[in-house]
Amino acid sequence: MITDYHSHILPGVDDGFRSMEDSLEALSLIEREGVGTLWLTPHIMEDYPNTTEGLRSRYAELKQAYKGGIRLQLAAEYMMDNIFEERLENRDLLPIGVSGDHILVETSCFTPPMDLDGTLRKILSAGYFPLLAHPERYFYMEWGHYKHLLDMGVRFQLNLGSLGGAYGRLPRFRALRLLMQGAYTVAGSDIHSVHMLDIIHKAWFRNRFMPLLDAPL
Repeated sequence: MITDYHSHILPGVDDGFRSMEDSLEALSLIEREGVGTLWLTPHIMEDYPNTTEGLRSRYAELKQAYKGGIRLQLAAEYMMDNIFEERLENRDLLPIGVSGDHILVETSCFTPPMDLDGTLRKILSAGYFPLLAHPERYFYMEWGHYKHLLDMGVRFQLNLGSLGGAYGRLPRFRALRLLMQGAYTVAGSDIHSVHMLDIIHKAWFRNRFMPLLDAPL
């Protein structure tokens, strides 16, 4: 069964799904695609300063309403900003993966944080593996930077939409190249709306991507 490590289906908490009804519809459609485990990874950032307690409460509501067969898991996608630094220091985090030792993180697609390497090292020093969301979408990164991050111990999460061209030609090219180099640890839909399902479907069912989609974390 497929594990989706990145989604914005938890309703009403960020720029993803707005209503419980839409979330339940998406879950029904995703289950038909063969997804067995879905990680709910709402944004935590200055624009969406969600709290751990608030997300857990909304997660409980979704689990109560959903009657399907997908195993729902709660984590978060953390922008590496001042809010994240504070939460990392206080260990107020929602890790991703069954081992509980990965943190899904992101940056702006166009500009890096002031001290990206320093923040990543703090995550590692705290005993977590940084799982970098959709590295193929960071236009400021060069190929040498990807290698540098992997050598540091950062792990990469592929956006399936990148393979379908959802973000343009350059992210698609980078995603294919990183995939061929074995740079990704896991994949995810990063789904924000039902309209993304067609693009994701095209990527999911290319056989050479299936081992990645079944990878444990």
